[in-house]
Amino acid sequence: MGMIGLSCYILADTFFVSKGLGTNGLTALNLAIPIYSFIHGSGLMIGMGGGTKYSIQKSRKDPNTANRIFTNAVYLSIVFAVFFVLAGLFLPGAIMSLFGADESVFDMAKTYLQVILLFAPAFLLNNVLLCFVRNDGAPQLSMAAMIGGSLSNVVLDWVFIFPCQMGIFGAAFATGLAPMISILIISPHFIRKKNQFYLVPCKAEGKLFAGILSSGVPSLVTEVSSGVVIIVFNSIILNLEGNIGVAAYGVIANLSLVIVAIYTGIAQGIQPIVSRNYGRKDFGSVKATLRYALVTMLVFSAAVYTVVCLGASQIAGIFNSEQNATLQSIASEGLRLYFIACPFAGFNVVISMYFTSTERPRPAHIISILRGFLLIIPMAFLLSWLGKIRGVWCAFPATELLVALIGLLFFVSGEKAKSRA
Repeated sequence: MGMIGLSCYILADTFFVSKGLGTNGLTALNLAIPIYSFIHGSGLMIGMGGGTKYSIQKSRKDPNTANRIFTNAVYLSIVFAVFFVLAGLFLPGAIMSLFGADESVFDMAKTYLQVILLFAPAFLLNNVLLCFVRNDGAPQLSMAAMIGGSLSNVVLDWVFIFPCQMGIFGAAFATGLAPMISILIISPHFIRKKNQFYLVPCKAEGKLFAGILSSGVPSLVTEVSSGVVIIVFNSIILNLEGNIGVAAYGVIANLSLVIVAIYTGIAQGIQPIVSRNYGRKDFGSVKATLRYALVTMLVFSAAVYTVVCLGASQIAGIFNSEQNATLQSIASEGLRLYFIACPFAGFNVVISMYFTSTERPRPAHIISILRGFLLIIPMAFLLSWLGKIRGVWCAFPATELLVALIGLLFFVSGEKAKSRA
């Protein structure tokens, strides 16, 4: 539920920007949005990696190591925050030029990107605290903070774009304030001293850094892959259909971020349970939790694709304030083809988290890297060459299907190895 709320950060921007700034605003937003995936993914990598390690050490009654893990996660957050803030100060224009922004959308895209980068410390800290609080026995508070921050973004988006007439800056500013509000909502966990994790005086430890990052890489790649896919698809679609094509893809890409965020939410939901039971060597509960997660994912996937398939024209129309017929046609067809990937993408996200939560990072890394980089990029170029814009839409489901087969092979081989042992 929290990840549904968190994903609405960008969906709210997409809706209000499409209403307030039209096709060019939607294009500018879609060119800038991949960087948000990098920031969010970095926060999840540190938070989920650290939270997994923290939960396992906590279940093994080792509070000293658990607190050192949290402290080193904060150190990592600071390092990443400095990098993103420096990029926001000095590189937003260069990044937008690299991403293909033309004169009609450059200024809007640069403004949105710069504000998001400067708010990176808030995004990173929010993700880390949410993950640790979830692993600290307060998942409901974590969920409430995520949903509260997201709802504030929806309200502030409307206020800043329409009554205040702040344009694209207002959309970015509202998004940047949302994690700060989320942190305020979660703060009673610390004010009332319910937290069992603390900052402790210790040096940055390379071994803990490596462990946190290794466990968190699948979460990073899940988010970053969304950004990479958007960058690659934007480039291909610009050549095939121009700015209108990118605006149409903006509708699809941002809905995809929501769907993937929900799969990530299911995966994050099972992580503390799986890690805790794995630490206790209760492998029956570990398997049962995975089974429940996969069933939930499949039911959700069936519901989503039914709605998308039957309501593609209506969904596209919500974001097509100028009633552009070309945008409507491209987006409607794209929605029906792109979201065939739902059950395969969901399986890949959940099974990656299962491997991570049971201290098997290697298959999780392979699955994440295959779907994030190694397969999706060549698949997009190949299928766009064969089928033009339809090929672009089919690249995502084709990639997720292949990776799901590989993930299933890893799982089956791992279970056979356990039974032999």
